[in-house]
Amino acid sequence: MSASSGIGVADREIGTHHAPADKSASDPAQTRRVVLVTGGARRIGRALSVGFAARGWDVAVHYGESANEAEEVVAEIRAMGRRAIALHADLANEAQVARLVPDCVAALGLPACVLNNASRFEEDTARDVGYDRLQHLMAINVGAPLVLARTLWAATPEAAMDDETLRTCVINVLDQKLYNMNPDYLSYTLTKAALQNATVALAQALAPKLRVVGLAPGLTLQSGDQTQDGFAAAHKVTPLGRASRPGDLVEAALYLAQASGVTGTTLVVDGGQHLVPLPRDVMFLTGG
Repeated sequence: MSASSGIGVADREIGTHHAPADKSASDPAQTRRVVLVTGGARRIGRALSVGFAARGWDVAVHYGESANEAEEVVAEIRAMGRRAIALHADLANEAQVARLVPDCVAALGLPACVLNNASRFEEDTARDVGYDRLQHLMAINVGAPLVLARTLWAATPEAAMDDETLRTCVINVLDQKLYNMNPDYLSYTLTKAALQNATVALAQALAPKLRVVGLAPGLTLQSGDQTQDGFAAAHKVTPLGRASRPGDLVEAALYLAQASGVTGTTLVVDGGQHLVPLPRDVMFLTGG
């Protein structure tokens, strides 16, 4: 359910600002669509990065610790004829996060969309919750999206106040469990609840230059020590007999990125997982 977190030491060895020429280079600048995907090198983030590129978007792939994977994704996107760059930031470091949008602008142009996919996902409950974990997850899962929204709003031209075609958007990746609570992964859950409320507050505060929307997936990829059989069983515990797939999330994110009349709301894409009440996280009820 979570993406790579974007934790690491700052360096710029991946993602030079000089991408090879491609067929978009001759297009008018305003026809280029740029997306910045946090945690865009691995798992769901990789699917989002490649999926947007396949639909004609240029992609800034943020990474934390996954430099090699980011380089591979950038190469894959460039091979598709799109422009791409890898950008490093530790999402727990506000100064590094604040550079992501300006670095994207310098390399590819103003992102029409920032896709806050990256998050840290750690196991805890009310019986062992503590300040250290909670504060760390809040910085990554809530603080970074807030700073990215702030910096994207600042970079969006004032003309966007009246010209809808110049407006930008932020997509915050949330979680279906916000609509189907259980007591597991408490700190993570609290951060996603905070981000969902921030989505509404930001949509109010940063309009009309910037739209802010949420995307809430269900169980999508095998994670942690979950077995393949356990994942397959958990993935079926929905009204549709399957939860979300990476392709579902790509299609939903593409819609939200271009839905100029949508802001301050969340799209749940989970096969109906949120409609099946469970006493614990589904991973604990299906044999791991």
